[in-house]
Amino acid sequence: MGIGEIPDLGDAARLCRRLGLRLLQILPVGELSGAETSPYGALSAFGIDPSFIAWGAVEDVPDAALAREEAEIARLRATPTVDYAGVRALKIRLRDAAFENFVARHAGGASERLAAFRAFLREQSSWLGNFAMFRALKDVHGGAAWWSWPAPLCDRDANALAAFGTAHQESIERHAYTQWIAHEQWRAARDAMKSEGVELMGDLPFMVGRDSADVWSCRAEFRDDASVGAPPDQFDAEGQEWGLPPYRWETMRGNGFRWLRQRARYAGLLHDRFRIDHLVGFFRTYVRELNHLRSPEGRLLPGYFDPSDEGAQLPHGEAVIRAMIEGAAETGARLIGEDLGVVPDFVRPCIERLGVPGYKVLRWEQRDGRFRDPAEFIACSVACFGTHDTDSVRAWWASIPGWERDAFRQLPAMRGREHGDGWSDATHAALLDTLAGARSDLVLLLWQDVVGTEDRINTPGTVGPHNWTWRLPATLADTLSDPALAPAFDRVRAAMQAAGRATAAP
Repeated sequence: MGIGEIPDLGDAARLCRRLGLRLLQILPVGELSGAETSPYGALSAFGIDPSFIAWGAVEDVPDAALAREEAEIARLRATPTVDYAGVRALKIRLRDAAFENFVARHAGGASERLAAFRAFLREQSSWLGNFAMFRALKDVHGGAAWWSWPAPLCDRDANALAAFGTAHQESIERHAYTQWIAHEQWRAARDAMKSEGVELMGDLPFMVGRDSADVWSCRAEFRDDASVGAPPDQFDAEGQEWGLPPYRWETMRGNGFRWLRQRARYAGLLHDRFRIDHLVGFFRTYVRELNHLRSPEGRLLPGYFDPSDEGAQLPHGEAVIRAMIEGAAETGARLIGEDLGVVPDFVRPCIERLGVPGYKVLRWEQRDGRFRDPAEFIACSVACFGTHDTDSVRAWWASIPGWERDAFRQLPAMRGREHGDGWSDATHAALLDTLAGARSDLVLLLWQDVVGTEDRINTPGTVGPHNWTWRLPATLADTLSDPALAPAFDRVRAAMQAAGRATAAP
């Protein structure tokens, strides 16, 4: 219906098997707010965006409701990119029809379906009650931020919340029902992936937004007087300002990082592994006081690191990562650390000691004009051509100067493999062999690197419809059977087989 849906993970796993790949990585799946399109702008660290639910597969959706939406579904399927506003509006209408039918058929009864819903409420009570209440409050207040609500609701007065819960019980249950449907589909999709022998890797954003269920319900865990950003560097003389609330580290340390443990545990319910975004921020967070944010001329003012003392940053970060490792281990998941950018020297040895793989981006692994041989990377690492924030390997290969291309050709896996500066099947195969031959435990490919295209997911520092709206031009099933893609698929599988990484033939 115009966007990837949860059951598609099963087809994606079959595609992975065709490619010889053992793991699928996805971006964050939390529910986005308003006109937000970035997966890093969710309303909570918990829950799944209803836009990913396959409502056409939900038994509660009346046939008549689907029939009414046929034209809109056809329109959304025909769009070349994701129309988030259209998808959300459609999915909300289908959700409402499904919930009303569910209540009419099961409320007050003793059906197995109602029992399953109630069991989900109990199992996820640590986050679901606050989340559903927050979503209902947002609806009633027209999507306004929680700090603009009436003071008793903003400040979580027990009597005010109880009265709201009574008056808006149906709305609260509607959001809880939505999460039940999403998690049931997720469980089935994970089972389908496991049957194919493919793991699922997720992505855990560094922070949550200020206007989130988490900050509203766990006020003591977050600072309301400062904002997270990045210090000045060679690319940005002022640094960056992200508008996110910093963690209140003294509170978190005092309770053993309870919220972060819970967050990691929940991420482990959804994924076999997950990436910790902006890992360095858990060792030292760059913050600016809200009352000292910008100069009269509008320039960002200098901030500071929290913890400020470099001697405290290592033990602090190690304690945070250990807590998240332990939280994830409760559900059998493992961590990956996104350790890119300006990172203190002590960070990478620390995460290696903790068994958390960091990133090795081939294009950046060079010094004095010489590229480092991926076969020499440490085993506890993730090798890749790039991430969702970079261009594809084909676009990179075309953009670099001749001397850099010549330097890359000196890597053992590239020597004698291809000639000429343009893109070719031989270039693609040589690059794939170079990456797959890394010593790293994990190797990741963007989809664009699998098929050798120049499409891009996100361009950091820019805002617009070119970011986060890319989608496959065909269904996964049609992609898998597309004869035009078979040669690229074969090159990927051959590279994985040569490196001893490939799954058994599908």
